[in-house]
Amino acid sequence: MSPIFVVQEHWASHHHFDFRLEMDGVLKSWAIPKEVPVERGVKRLAIQVEDHALEYADFEGVIPEGEYGAGKVLIWDKGTYELVEKSESKIKFKLLGKKLKGIYQLIKFKEDQWLLMKTE
Repeated sequence: MSPIFVVQEHWASHHHFDFRLEMDGVLKSWAIPKEVPVERGVKRLAIQVEDHALEYADFEGVIPEGEYGAGKVLIWDKGTYELVEKSESKIKFKLLGKKLKGIYQLIKFKEDQWLLMKTE
């Protein structure tokens, strides 16, 4: 069975998108201040945040005030992906979602900062 990915639109203290890839039994997660790129060549900052449990991939709703991430969460896109390449500083993958389709990569350039881009 193919691993999943999910993108959750999140209206917390700042509106952003949570990009998550199933890896090693958890959802590896990045906060993206702007919408996930759907066109080649567009680069987005992706800030790596703590891993989330796999069950969180289906979450839509409101996180109550006073809790971490308080605000409205909606699933923006979801699907499966194929891992193409993975190293300490690069993750390349093919997304098979409703909105996001094609080859993407995350490139690490600082401690928890990555660039997310569509390459094909």
